[in-house]
Amino acid sequence: MPNISLAEAVKLKSLLSKRIHELEEEMDRVAFIEIEKGSKVPKQVRTLTDVELDLEEVRKDFRLLDKLMYKANIENEIAFNDQLFTIVEAIELATQLRAKARKYKVYGTAPKEEFPYSYCEGVSLLKVAMFDPEMYRLQGLEIERQANRLSNLINAKNYSIELNFDSEKYF
Repeated sequence: MPNISLAEAVKLKSLLSKRIHELEEEMDRVAFIEIEKGSKVPKQVRTLTDVELDLEEVRKDFRLLDKLMYKANIENEIAFNDQLFTIVEAIELATQLRAKARKYKVYGTAPKEEFPYSYCEGVSLLKVAMFDPEMYRLQGLEIERQANRLSNLINAKNYSIELNFDSEKYF
């Protein structure tokens, strides 16, 4: 049985999910027909049973692929910032780094001081940032670079891992 890379498996999983939805829609189309009372039922190219069999085969392949991907994501590691992370941890860390970078960039665009709109006359309010916006802007950029670097390491690792899965039916 030919192998596929973990990166290809990610794409194939998406393709299988789409195929499952298509087959479910086909089931709906072939399950019922409208005919005039007393008319002969036309012969269908594919029966509901045909579609159900195809659907079960794709679902079985989806489950196997999913299992192989989860196993690979737990058993394989990535070195990042002098630490080893399983792929699943690295994916989560990259997600968290991107969220942190987004937040820091928001703080990085904040003015150090501003006069917010006030509903009271005669009272001047001043909104003061309790941090250095420029420092947060720079940190946001650096954290985003780290997230990008980690994502590249994950992608490279995904191409180096082989899964024992026959994708010939789909690719």
